[in-house]
Amino acid sequence: MNKTLVIDYYTDILCVWAWIAQKRVDELNKKLANSIELQCYYVDVFGDVPTKINTQWQSKGGFIGFSEHIQQSVSAFEYAHVNPKVWTQVRPTTSANAHLMLKAIEITYDKKKSIDMALTFRSAFFVDGLDIGNLDVLYDLANANGLDLNAIDTSIRDGSAIACLMGDYQKSKQQNINGSPSFVLDGGRQILYGDVGFRVILANVEELLKHPTDEASWC
Repeated sequence: MNKTLVIDYYTDILCVWAWIAQKRVDELNKKLANSIELQCYYVDVFGDVPTKINTQWQSKGGFIGFSEHIQQSVSAFEYAHVNPKVWTQVRPTTSANAHLMLKAIEITYDKKKSIDMALTFRSAFFVDGLDIGNLDVLYDLANANGLDLNAIDTSIRDGSAIACLMGDYQKSKQQNINGSPSFVLDGGRQILYGDVGFRVILANVEELLKHPTDEASWC
């Protein structure tokens, strides 16, 4: 019996390229559901949004320039709609609160429920234009999806959720993750980062499924 191929998948909840990549992830799971296991982790890209915009976009129009860049980026992907309010009017200060909530959901329920809620949060931001950096918004979304807020809040208050999130951030550093989204294959020997097309991802995964490597190549 063939082993399941484990893929570490790193994203930041506010990253538009992770939003674009969602369809590719869905297709990958659909095509290879019985052969792969996608392990989802979070990486700190938008942990401090004001500093990020002030340092990287100050000379390029600030939030407005960044918003224009986002709209331009998604224009080639009809399935990845982005509300025009995103970054022009709706400006989350951090992705960390959403990551924290998702880890609390993972602890309270399971990984699948957390992954499902991650898509809910992404949709709330990119499609509905909600500020998912705000804990009140996140709690409202969790409540609307029938989750137990008291149980979720317990894992946040006792520190277990933040410990789990810090574990993700540390793991991303150990694996030399440079941004979002990043697919880590073959135990870290291969990283597919950024706007990587579905066929490229699929080809690399299928190659590993056909020819798994148990040790580093001599070539």
